[in-house]
Amino acid sequence: MANNNTRFQQDLQSFCDATEKFYKKELNVAEYKKISGRYGSYAQRGGSSSMLRLRLAGGEINKENLKFIADSIETYQISLVHFSTCQTVQLHNLSKAQVCALAKEAYSHGIITLGGGGDYPRNVMCSPLSGVQKGEPFDVLPYAKEAARYLIGLIDKVKLPRKLKVCFSNNRENLTHATFRDLGFVATSQNTFDVYCAGGLGRSPRMGVMVASGISPAQTLYYVKAMVDTFVAYGNYENRAKSRTRFLQESLGVEGLRKAYQEKLDEALQEKGLDIQVSSTRIGKTRLKEKDEETLLVHPRILPQKQDGLYTVSYHPIGGCPDPGFFRTIYNAILPMEDVALRLSPEEGMYIVNLTAAEAKNILCLTEDGAQTPFESSVACIGASICQIGARDSQRLLKSCIERVRQEHFPEQALPKIRISGCPSSCSAHPVATLGFRGGVKQTPDGPKPAFAVYEHGCERQGQEQFGTELGIMAESEIPGFLVDLGRETTARGMDYSQFWNNCHDVFLEIANRHM
Repeated sequence: MANNNTRFQQDLQSFCDATEKFYKKELNVAEYKKISGRYGSYAQRGGSSSMLRLRLAGGEINKENLKFIADSIETYQISLVHFSTCQTVQLHNLSKAQVCALAKEAYSHGIITLGGGGDYPRNVMCSPLSGVQKGEPFDVLPYAKEAARYLIGLIDKVKLPRKLKVCFSNNRENLTHATFRDLGFVATSQNTFDVYCAGGLGRSPRMGVMVASGISPAQTLYYVKAMVDTFVAYGNYENRAKSRTRFLQESLGVEGLRKAYQEKLDEALQEKGLDIQVSSTRIGKTRLKEKDEETLLVHPRILPQKQDGLYTVSYHPIGGCPDPGFFRTIYNAILPMEDVALRLSPEEGMYIVNLTAAEAKNILCLTEDGAQTPFESSVACIGASICQIGARDSQRLLKSCIERVRQEHFPEQALPKIRISGCPSSCSAHPVATLGFRGGVKQTPDGPKPAFAVYEHGCERQGQEQFGTELGIMAESEIPGFLVDLGRETTARGMDYSQFWNNCHDVFLEIANRHM
């Protein structure tokens, strides 16, 4: 790992040289993207500014990481920060000089951006409450971090056909989508992993194929290596549109894929040397028993941990875009708090973990500007105002919908969490949303209009996974009104959204069709 990091630090000059050429118009967007993606950076739409993606294994932000982010925001006056659905922090609207400086400075502060984009292993994801969540079989975060170290070490040693997304799940919520990623490890009640591979969203989505069950967590890296080797051996290097692991189900067939994976696994196991030794982690902080503590901490954003007397506070900035000043505020608050860390969620939110009751109440007050209902915690990709390939502005649509819905003062469960993707890349995971939207165009007698395809009844939960059904194309201007009509109907019937959809689906379809 150390040698890889040293190489990356030296190699950053190539990124800076390419960035200089891009801003001088000596490289076009496509040419620059092939170079910059390797370093976790892309030019934003219009080519006048850049984004840098900070790779954070398992989505964990420790105090040192947090200080670097807060310092950088202030030093470079960064105006836009986004929590991605791959549990990274994206810094936006950066100048040529800023993006190069930040990539170097991030490395020196323990954050590597290598492989944050391009055809590389991406940030390894993990259930955000792993290690603190009640009812989990075991803490999967240490294994996610080991997988991240291993995969970063393969960059430049292995040429993949396309990006590879690896994740770990500690329960059936399946927030990381471990059962339908390129490679997913799912914790079982027997303290083992079930392993799924060759799944993915985007065009031609596929559920994953179970290729192993009941494996020892200590052998995790052998299964990672087997997937890498299978992808290299059988992945499509010729047709970029089909250069993702999910297309191995098409080219090899499900049983052929299982056989190919097992062969590569057998080879990896024979090589040996990849066993993981994880020492049990213990939260060292002590707390004072507070009078009526449990009563005082009854709040929907305060979650009791499996560690007696400790709590987590959830925070979801609208659209996953916190005020840049938040990072300094939260850093100052948690600095004196023992064992406290931040965990990013795949749903663009954040958890602050390992808090005492008094600390939790303090953090709760500092995060009041976030989502207050499931609907307000909806997920939207960064959108076409920033993204080069985005078709529609997901962030603008989400903000418009929230502003309109707030005027109605609906009950908390009247509307579901929605997912909005600006294009078919599915960065918000709209295909598995209860109610999802994907950017497109609607042809009308007055000409084409900005629009979104509407999806219903997707599900990410383990054992219930399914892709939603596309209902049709709805003009962007109609969507806030569509949601208001849904909320009014569920409220009038005294139902939450799930009850309404299950019992009055014909009414749901009538409302949707009215806005198509």
